[in-house]
Amino acid sequence: MHELSIAESVLEIVTEEARKHGLERINRIKLQVGELAAVVPDSLMFCFELLRRDTIASEAVLEIETVGIVARCDQCDFSFEVRGQVFRCPRCSKPVMELLSGRELSVSSIDGETGEDDGTDQRSCCS
Repeated sequence: MHELSIAESVLEIVTEEARKHGLERINRIKLQVGELAAVVPDSLMFCFELLRRDTIASEAVLEIETVGIVARCDQCDFSFEVRGQVFRCPRCSKPVMELLSGRELSVSSIDGETGEDDGTDQRSCCS
């Protein structure tokens, strides 16, 4: 189950980014995961919930956005969303090899608190 190592990496990334931005607590983490990234979202959530204990992300909500597969045809330069794993251009029917999206696995945002009492303790940062 490689979701455990992915969850470990996500936690390392968000902890480091939180430190850089002065966050004392992480409330929400948003991930973008491509359909071709071979990640099972439920498994990733489960692993993250186990690993977040006793960290600044102990109460963090993990939101996973699935990114669809988008390809571009080399022949006619048409970009389209791939459906049903059919990598053939709907315009000219040529096989398509160039993927524009669908393999992503990235942290898109981190929301947290700085612990300051001046009313501006909510912050967002991206990595």
